[in-house]
Amino acid sequence: MPDLDFIRGEIEQMRIQVGRQRKEILGLQRAGIGTASAEALLSRMQARIDDLCAQRDALKKNQPHHNQGKALGGRKW
Repeated sequence: MPDLDFIRGEIEQMRIQVGRQRKEILGLQRAGIGTASAEALLSRMQARIDDLCAQRDALKKNQPHHNQGKALGGRKW
């Protein structure tokens, strides 16, 4: 399974690509060109981002908290 930093990088790159794709779709719509296939691609890309976010959240949940075991948070009985 990929590590947390890799998944975060993938999410960032996919979001950039989605932004570019949206701009392209707007340009095509202004020109009167059909955008059904581009919008389908956009929805698949968004679904992939959602999957990556779920993976990221699962990895974050499994990592120990940065203050766990330190005296800053008080005592654990």
